[in-house]
This record gives sequence, C-alpha cells and structure tokens, in this order.
Amino acid sequence: MRVRVFYHDRCFDGACSASLFSRFYRERIRDEEKFIYSGLLHRAGALFNEADFDGDENVIVDFKYSSSPKITWWFDHHESAFLSPADAAHFEQDQGNRKFYDPAYKSCTSFIAMIGERHFGFDPRPVAELVKWADIVDSALYESAQSAVEMQAPAMKLTMAIESVQDPEFVKTLIPLLANEPLADILEHPAVRAVLPALLDRHQKSVDILRQRSSETEGTIFF
Repeated sequence: MRVRVFYHDRCFDGACSASLFSRFYRERIRDEEKFIYSGLLHRAGALFNEADFDGDENVIVDFKYSSSPKITWWFDHHESAFLSPADAAHFEQDQGNRKFYDPAYKSCTSFIAMIGERHFGFDPRPVAELVKWADIVDSALYESAQSAVEMQAPAMKLTMAIESVQDPEFVKTLIPLLANEPLADILEHPAVRAVLPALLDRHQKSVDILRQRSSETEGTIFF
C-alpha cells in the first residue's frame, strides 16, 4: 500500500501536518503501508501535476484543494484554499468523509489532530507538543518579539532549518520524526546537526546587523 502525502514544502506546519497525518493513518486507518512525501510550493500556473498522484492513496495537507478524483484525503485551514469557485463546489459536494476544511484553525496540524480525534478515535495527547508549536509558529503566537528572535525553543530552530535548507530531501527526512519524537531530540538527528550551527550563526549575524543599523525615534524603528 503506497500512501503519497503532498504537503506545503519549506513550512513547519506543512511538515508537521504530513507527519501527524502519517501517525494518524497508521494508528486509525491502516498500519501496513509505505509513505512517500512530496513537497508543494505556491507558484504561478498549475500547482499540481496529475501524473504525480500515483499512490494507492493520495493525500494533500496544508495546501490548496485539488478536484482530481485521485485525491483521497485533503486537509487545509487557509482562507485561500480553493483556486476557483468550481473547486469549492466540488469540495462541498464530496461525500467521502475524507476531505476537511476549516479556516478557523491556527494550523493545519491542530486541525488534523482534531479531525482525527472526533471522527476516527485518534488520541492526540502524544503529539501535544507538536500541535502546540505548529499553532505558535504558523500563527506567529510568540510570547514576545524577543522570544521569536532568540529562537531558543527546539521548534524555532527546526522551523529555521525547514525554511532555509535547499535540499529537497531534508524535510522528507524530518517528517517521519516530527510526530514520533520530542522536538529537542530531533535537533540531535545527523541531518539537523549538519546544518543548524551555520544557520544559527547566520541568524545571529543578521540580528547583530539590525541592532547596529537600527534606531528608534518616537516609537518607530528605522533601519
């Protein structure tokens, strides 16, 4: 059984959504399957290639709707989820109980956790840390500007790596880990350790440049 999961690439919530869906699917749908992950990016023109929908199940999380009959699962929380009124109508008419949309949710990860629990008996408690941080990162619900800039939390460091590393295989390496290991432990994964020091150094240099070249006048920051 091949389950191809399409997710918003270079996005913490996109990676977390793919990971959480995989855990949910294994626990509540089938536990014998092979997951294949494919990142999607917003761009001009067609967002999907029908030939890529080659799984026994084809899943889209944290990304726009596709009316392809090959798509068997879909989750999203963005106001801009539908490319056309026809896509929205197609979603409304779907009777498969495998496609879900609610723009009220702060992250697609928390949305999948809720749907999994309410509709399929999934237990979201083991993934509470992942859900919490997906909401914080995707909605910028940081305790303060300082906490956002200092990036002390493991989730913040992982977000920086996910958004910065150009290797398309990097996020695919993290997805199987995110919903199954503590975020702090994932920082010790060889793929993360190989890139994180340089990214943190570059980030600190950027902070220093902004500090040196910014000034505050009557409540306004000039750079």
